[in-house]
Amino acid sequence: MIELAGCVDCGHAHFPPRAACPRCHGSDLRPVPWEDAIVEQVTVDAAGTRLASLRTVAGAVVVGRLDADVPPGSVVPVSAWREPGAAFVPGGAPLLPTHRSPLRDLPATDRTVPRLLERQAQRYGDKPLVVCGATTWSYRDTVERAARMAGALEERGIEPGDRIALLCGNRLELLETVLGCAWLGAIAVPLNTALRGAGLRHALTDSGARVVVVETELVGVLDEVDVAAERWVVGETFPAPGSALPACAAAPGDTLAILYTSGTTGLPKGVCCPQAQFFWWGVTVGECMEITDDDVLYTCLPLFHTNALNAFFQAVCAGATYVLGGRFSASRFWDEARDAGATVTYLLGAMVQILLTRPRSDTDTAHRLRIALAPATPAAAHTAFRERFGVLLVEGYGSTETNMVLGAHPAAQRPGYMGVVLPDHEVRVVDADGLDVPDGEPGELVCRSRQPYAYATGYFENPAATAAAYRDLWFHTGDRVVREPDGWLRFLDRLTDSIRRRGENISSLEVEQVIATHPAVAAVAVYAVPSELAEDEVMAAVVQHTGQVVDPAELTEWCAPRLAQFAIPRYVDVLTELPLTENGKVRKAALRERGVTRSTWDRTKPRP
Repeated sequence: MIELAGCVDCGHAHFPPRAACPRCHGSDLRPVPWEDAIVEQVTVDAAGTRLASLRTVAGAVVVGRLDADVPPGSVVPVSAWREPGAAFVPGGAPLLPTHRSPLRDLPATDRTVPRLLERQAQRYGDKPLVVCGATTWSYRDTVERAARMAGALEERGIEPGDRIALLCGNRLELLETVLGCAWLGAIAVPLNTALRGAGLRHALTDSGARVVVVETELVGVLDEVDVAAERWVVGETFPAPGSALPACAAAPGDTLAILYTSGTTGLPKGVCCPQAQFFWWGVTVGECMEITDDDVLYTCLPLFHTNALNAFFQAVCAGATYVLGGRFSASRFWDEARDAGATVTYLLGAMVQILLTRPRSDTDTAHRLRIALAPATPAAAHTAFRERFGVLLVEGYGSTETNMVLGAHPAAQRPGYMGVVLPDHEVRVVDADGLDVPDGEPGELVCRSRQPYAYATGYFENPAATAAAYRDLWFHTGDRVVREPDGWLRFLDRLTDSIRRRGENISSLEVEQVIATHPAVAAVAVYAVPSELAEDEVMAAVVQHTGQVVDPAELTEWCAPRLAQFAIPRYVDVLTELPLTENGKVRKAALRERGVTRSTWDRTKPRP
């Protein structure tokens, strides 16, 4: 038996007990003894532990450990102690998320964007859903916007299956077009605004876009590429709302968007993202972040990227409010989050470090933010960020092709680790031949989902790349990881970023994390450059803190007690800034191409 917390006001029961009911926020709670639960899903971790999502008749979802194979749908006894035949539910912080979205109960056919928007509009009506600058759309407004944009597209001759490219920053016209495409059955192709020349030409021709929606500031960029696509310039020829159309009969597997990858190992590939993938992003991340209809989600990440786009669907699924900000600015970030009334936000590891290097201020905690999704944050930054800003950083793993695959309960975060396998997914760590490697050894992360169309369906008109990535019925992520015996997974690097020096495999991330803790280093990137002895040499590009000086010789000496000898960089470049993508990620390909220059410090050739 376990004790749930039962709400006297609404009758909802939850576990583990909180100070207030997560449904109605009432504080009059009573213990509710419960003796059994229904097994919803079972995940077996690397150590052979069976972790089960358990649902009680009272509606609470708990996570327990099973001592035997139990099929989903079975009823099992639950206990706060280890008892034979019972699901063990420890009283401490659960490992897996316990927050459960009611949208999980929707029929599979309703997991499309139009049906999701219509359902939530009926429930939340005039509640604000989208805020961008001085403009606010309610849930009801958003449905009307989508329907009328679909009408405008149809009036301009757009048909289901047509592709519409978008070369825009964070503005409502981009979101409106994506939703109009979902409503009509067309396909949105949001493009990185940093694309130029051949890269932009490839994305437009590869996608076969009939139309390009473009900001005035980027029209000149389009002029430089010879692509036969109609232009709709925002503020000029962008269509006014048309007649509202009924939603198309979209299926969960229909492609809603094509998102182009970075193309670090070749030309960018168009990832075909189906309607249900956005539904599952909204549900799963919302559960991991414990997002409710009281939350305000603020993002300043680019809307053409999966992170910011999926944050919108997290808001929709939870009945929350989504605030779309402009481009990230460290000096404005906290003011903008405070002005938005944000409780949830989204950061990349580099953004966390940048915010931590800002001068301390009395306004560091003058905000409502409680939690931030911050994948790839250095382990040492978690505690520092929470102590200074009062914000819990949550790790996780997902990619444009997948969904939220790895994560953990917010209270069970383990800095430096991506998480454990979430119940909707299966994960393996494999070698170059696709064979499982033992726990503790590096290998490629491969995964698949138990939910239909939670992952991308492939690469647009690129069957060879699709077959290579989805081989053996598993999606091969290209990420090099280690799984610990207790089931936690740690990211090492991209397979293309791995470094092999004198027979040793080196994780660029591990070297970066060490160098990043040097007091004079504001930012760092570690990558491979060719060695005259074959294999690779380790090179680091660093940016100095304002008022600080990085001495490469001192830096490598400082690394000596903290890194294996073979992992200490041979080459060090001190730069004014690192080349970044629009998403804030370091463009290591540009650094590798730059390579060793006359100004590069070489550890094997000390200078006087």
